[in-house]
Amino acid sequence: MLESLPLLLAADWVMPVLFGVGIFAVIFFGIFGIAAMVYGNIWVQAYMSSADVSLLSLIGMGFRQVNPRIIVAAKIMAAQAGLDIGRRHGISTARLEAHYLAGGNVMNVINAIIAAHRAGIDLDFDRAAAIDLAGRDVLDAVRTSVSPRVIDCPDPRRSGKAFLSAIAKDGVELKIRARVTVRTNLEQLIGGATEETVIARVGEGIITSIGSSNKHLEVLENPDRISKAVLNRGLDAHTAFEIVSIDIADIDVGDQIGARLQADQAEADTRVARAMAEQRRAEAVAFEQEMKAKVAGNRAALVLAEAEVPQAMAEAFRQGNIYSDGNADG
Repeated sequence: MLESLPLLLAADWVMPVLFGVGIFAVIFFGIFGIAAMVYGNIWVQAYMSSADVSLLSLIGMGFRQVNPRIIVAAKIMAAQAGLDIGRRHGISTARLEAHYLAGGNVMNVINAIIAAHRAGIDLDFDRAAAIDLAGRDVLDAVRTSVSPRVIDCPDPRRSGKAFLSAIAKDGVELKIRARVTVRTNLEQLIGGATEETVIARVGEGIITSIGSSNKHLEVLENPDRISKAVLNRGLDAHTAFEIVSIDIADIDVGDQIGARLQADQAEADTRVARAMAEQRRAEAVAFEQEMKAKVAGNRAALVLAEAEVPQAMAEAFRQGNIYSDGNADG
């Protein structure tokens, strides 16, 4: 009886432990089964593609509200393209999740990196993610860097104008339309000026170059001189683009602005002269009327003075200050 007591006590300890272990195992395998049903297909796809995405990472994505299909698809594309997907320095799952949670376009970034890698352009994940988070289309930037884009100067869609108007020194107006070929500068894409700045600078350079020409015929004879002068000014500084070429697509002769300005100036001078003459005439008329008023005033004063003479003489007779000739003889 005493010899079986330790076995009974051991059995009392073992049964609760085994029961707890069994419950834990049931919960564990239940969670694992649910996770396998939810993420099993994605995990197998990632495993077969050597995308280095663990099942625990997929479960964590569910808790972090990250779309696992986007992350796995991005990792598979990167792995198949031969990119580094290592966890330390490559395009890791954690870095993709961080970019997704920051509001970035993961697939667009991966496509841009793959396109840059195949084109021999140095573009790592950090720079591509920064460009994407800055609001720029990184894939379109890579495509423009590989295949330059042609933009119109001026752009009718933005400014509503089809031609640039410039005037040479001889006063003749030239209407010009240029085409600017640009390539994306990935180094300055973040914080660099956009196409509107490039168009404005090119338009300003063309107008300045034509304005410095002595005759409009010089521009018509050699339009390439204008495009070269504009291109050598470094107009793509601090912009997101590199200007490849500037080509004059169309050039037309407009109005004789110089002659028209001279005619307008002559007409303005004539009007000013007429106004001044009219002013002098009005001043002369006013002065004449003022003199007439003074003459009339002087005449009135004379009449008053003549009226006072008899009264003064009568007063002098009464006071004996004046004597007549008869009285003087007697």
